[in-house]
Amino acid sequence: MPFTVDTAAPFGGGAGTTPTTPYAGVFIPEIWSGKLVEKFYAATVLAAIANSDYEGEIKNKGDTVKIRKRPTISIADYESDADLDVQRPSAILAPELAINKGKYFNLALDDVMEIQADIDMMSIWSEDAAEQMKITVDTEVLLECSAGTGAGANLLLADKNSGNAAGILSANILLGVTATPVFINSVAAGTGTGATSPNSRSVINWLVDMGQCLDENNIPETGRWVVIPAWIAALIKKSDLKDASLSGDGTSMLRNGRLGMIDRFTLYMSNLLPAGVAGGLAAGESCVYFGTRAALTFASQFTKMETLRSERSFSNLLRGLQVYGFQITNGKAIGRSIAALGA
Repeated sequence: MPFTVDTAAPFGGGAGTTPTTPYAGVFIPEIWSGKLVEKFYAATVLAAIANSDYEGEIKNKGDTVKIRKRPTISIADYESDADLDVQRPSAILAPELAINKGKYFNLALDDVMEIQADIDMMSIWSEDAAEQMKITVDTEVLLECSAGTGAGANLLLADKNSGNAAGILSANILLGVTATPVFINSVAAGTGTGATSPNSRSVINWLVDMGQCLDENNIPETGRWVVIPAWIAALIKKSDLKDASLSGDGTSMLRNGRLGMIDRFTLYMSNLLPAGVAGGLAAGESCVYFGTRAALTFASQFTKMETLRSERSFSNLLRGLQVYGFQITNGKAIGRSIAALGA
């Protein structure tokens, strides 16, 4: 039972006092769990959609890799009594791959904290740093491609894989531009925003249109991919493809949750795609990419990974430097669509 002091002062002294918080006789310690709350990271897609053919040729930030393309050989008509024309093909230089970007982290673990900790703090921090590095790099590359500047400039050139007159042969495919996006619905076209909007497409027809753009540029069918945001992935699952007999899968998408392949595209979902005002677009718009690994080259290396003593405090430092660069080397093999959710 709680302890109290008798205010009658039984030992003849002055008046007694009662403690503000009487001692209950029970000590309640703080217990720190050795298990951390699970942390979830945004899925990264760069490793799946880009090639790394030139990664072994870089050493430091500032390096430049000159990439060569195959020349196009001309075919001439043969005449029995005429001299043969001579060609001297020379290597064609593609846009250079510049290793001009770098990201780092620098962590300090104080000696006092390390002694008192009951878990390997440095290991946990380094794992999180690696995940954050992938997310940061993915976000930057996807955003620069959307802007069509720098290394992503070739995405918006004359290969007709973007805009509202896409298709290098047909020139009538609607892929959307900012402020005039293509409205995507789970059902048939003509039922989206504006009801009869000419920019309204069913999600299935929209994916087929992207495939047509690559077909018209003679891009091989193997290795095609498309990166979509979560809301388009949901529309696909609500579309006719939820029927297993139509999707070509043994189980409905609604049963297994897997998008798999649609019209020769392997589908990847990413929350790192440029979207809305923060992504340089209008509110409600999302950027979607499609293509093959032949279009985008990416090279990256952790050139520095060091553990050392701090000069300014009693602590150990863990720091890392990743240098990287990317370049769209073949604009025919990559495209972009600006999409918004239809009603």
